[in-house]
Amino acid sequence: MRAMRIAVTGASGFVGGAVCRALAGRGVETFAYGRRAHTPSEHVGGAPYRSWDITTGLLSDAPEVDAVVHCAGSVTDWGPIEDFFRTNLDGTKNVLASFPTSRFVHVSTASVYDPYRPTVRAREPEAPVTRYLNGYGASKAAAERAVLAAMRERPAIILRPHAVYGPGDTTLLPRVLSAVRGPLLPAVGNGRQRISLTSIGNLVQACLLAATGPVGTGVFNITDAAPVVLDDALRQILAERGIRARPVYLPLKALWPLASAVEGAFLAARRPRPPRLTRYALSHLAVERTLDITAAREILGYAPAPTSLTGAATW
Repeated sequence: MRAMRIAVTGASGFVGGAVCRALAGRGVETFAYGRRAHTPSEHVGGAPYRSWDITTGLLSDAPEVDAVVHCAGSVTDWGPIEDFFRTNLDGTKNVLASFPTSRFVHVSTASVYDPYRPTVRAREPEAPVTRYLNGYGASKAAAERAVLAAMRERPAIILRPHAVYGPGDTTLLPRVLSAVRGPLLPAVGNGRQRISLTSIGNLVQACLLAATGPVGTGVFNITDAAPVVLDDALRQILAERGIRARPVYLPLKALWPLASAVEGAFLAARRPRPPRLTRYALSHLAVERTLDITAAREILGYAPAPTSLTGAATW
């Protein structure tokens, strides 16, 4: 019997690279694909790497593989909506079509849940919804619908992590730390809201279970073992980086119209970089954002570790 063969998209990125290293470390024949022209061999665990921009069309000469772990996508919360849909929806369709018979593991996001109300131990059937704050949430929801449609004819699994962090993270924790102003870290709400975080180690575990385990279909929330209190998490991040600052909390009602105005100004000026204050960011910090992971535990066999921010703020 030949060894299992798995393709990974987004391999030059944070999550895709970690998945490649884990698969290669377990002796799985791994094929790495990313948008960048080149990526260090050690980043993908020595797997053969090939540049592929999934927005340009199908992969030529795609190898026969048992599964695809689809990590590629736009992860910012700012930009033209058509760009999000080109990458997150059209790109996903191109990956599906390039590997038409392989098990498809789609790394989605908890941003497919309703951003306009608290997410309290949300269960998988509560998303996707019909309203989103930006192109990121809307396009990821559209991509999920494409995978759900494909699920009727092929094995496919959707994973929904929330706030992925860990060594090598270039998005979440750097953005938090960039908000520090002198001795203060401005935040929103009261600091006691609970949030679910997902370590890169836990997400990789879920990807491997979905790609190589006996379960062929399903939608699963993926987080650390239990939620954390926002203030506790922020203070741990600051301590981990040795930053002498403390969180200070501002009311959502005051910040929401300000964020709307700032977004409007940035859009009018066609600014390519996101403003520091966005409604999307506020929506993820101001109220509870927790996910129920019962299905992943009981069906996938997922056994997450607790949240640990030790070493997480390094990149």
